[in-house]
Amino acid sequence: MLVRDLSSAAVFFDFDGTISATDTGVYLLERLASPGWRELGDRYEAGEIGSRECLTLEWALVGADESRLRAVAAEVPMDPDVDALVRALVEAGAEVTIVSDGFGFNVHEQLGHLGIPILTNEVDWSTGVLGFPNGDPSCACASCGTCKRAPIEAAATRGRQTVLVGDGASDRRGAMAADVVFAKDGLAKWCADESVPFHPFETLADVRRGLFGG
Repeated sequence: MLVRDLSSAAVFFDFDGTISATDTGVYLLERLASPGWRELGDRYEAGEIGSRECLTLEWALVGADESRLRAVAAEVPMDPDVDALVRALVEAGAEVTIVSDGFGFNVHEQLGHLGIPILTNEVDWSTGVLGFPNGDPSCACASCGTCKRAPIEAAATRGRQTVLVGDGASDRRGAMAADVVFAKDGLAKWCADESVPFHPFETLADVRRGLFGG
């Protein structure tokens, strides 16, 4: 077992590309934005700009047409095991939190029924402005839209063994803070390159086996 006692664990799930089958923001950009958005993503991956700046610039490219954005985002399927995994963790006594540093507007719509905390960026549809209520100005980088390091460290101070499940660049600082990391795709490569211990996964069924055995 990777976690000594799930009743004293705090499990943090990334959303885009981890719970959703693909990154919803990338899907929206591919469908609705001009090709120039890829340069922004490359600059973010390289660490030239923070996620807050990157997301703000990308948001301007997709436009703030709520009905259109929600319709396109709804085309992205969720991992079929997310509900069962989250409910099993909650029943075992674990704290479970979604930490998402994407556009955010569809996360509550997809996962609100689970009744767990969701930390993500938020759109004010009346103004079309993308906001960042879960940033952390005290963080050394202070450039993320949603800080994933801060809630992980807060859980650790409460005596929780912390687990992060993620796939991309926005999960890197969280991975450095977590006790146990499940990683795939870009996050897995980064962890390997930076000698950050991790457990590879492809789907949430793999994560469930890692946490519960079997």
